[in-house]
Amino acid sequence: MAVPKKKTSKSKRDKRRATWRGKAALEAQKALSLGKSILSGRSKFVYPSPEEEEEDTES
Repeated sequence: MAVPKKKTSKSKRDKRRATWRGKAALEAQKALSLGKSILSGRSKFVYPSPEEEEEDTES
């Protein structure tokens, strides 16, 4: 017979959501920083274009 599960407390739920949102905010900040540096030309890191990837795999 099925037994109901215990309810998760609000504090536990809020803690999990805060962790998830914090990680997402950090990744968004990194992406924005990378985009700004690429646009300004200061970045040495650039994702390879699709054409470059195709040339590398054919060789």
